[in-house]
This record gives sequence, C-alpha cells and structure tokens, in this order.
Amino acid sequence: MTQPEYVRRKNDDCWELDVWVQPGAKRSEVDGIHDGCLKVRLMAPAVENKANKALTEFLASTFGVRKGNIRIAKGEKSRRKTIVLETGSEPQWPV
Repeated sequence: MTQPEYVRRKNDDCWELDVWVQPGAKRSEVDGIHDGCLKVRLMAPAVENKANKALTEFLASTFGVRKGNIRIAKGEKSRRKTIVLETGSEPQWPV
C-alpha cells in the first residue's frame, strides 16, 4: 500500500503522522491535505486541552484503534502536530 505524504513508518506496528488541526469547526472530519499534513477539523475548541482530547478520540475512531494507541508526540499547543499511532498492521489511510 502506498503511504500518503503525511505518514512515516517508525517500525512494524508504529506510525508517525503529521496532522494539521482546525478546532472549533462545525463538525469533526478529515478535510484533505494541508501543507503536507492530514487536515482534521474538530468541533472541540482549543481551550483546556479539549481539542487534543477530541483529536485523540477522533483518530482512534478513524483508524479503529484504542485511544491509548494514539499519542501526541509534538505540537500539543500548536495546530501542527506529530501523532504516533500504534497498530498491528498498516491502517487504511484517509485521503
């Protein structure tokens, strides 16, 4: 399977994703690619870590993994984030 530009394989079951987050959107959804990142629109506001929690939940649902298998490695206070995704096999990548 060809990996999109926002994905890097770390090892057999671990991936790094570059994600651009737009908090405060009308609905939570994947909205294509932005500056080499997977663009994710979230309904949650960017206050009190709500957007980061919503992002973790949204990505867990999108990739069919537990929330504990997703963590924000870089960019906790930024729109551009590096996400580490642990999964047993290569997931179906959006976009």
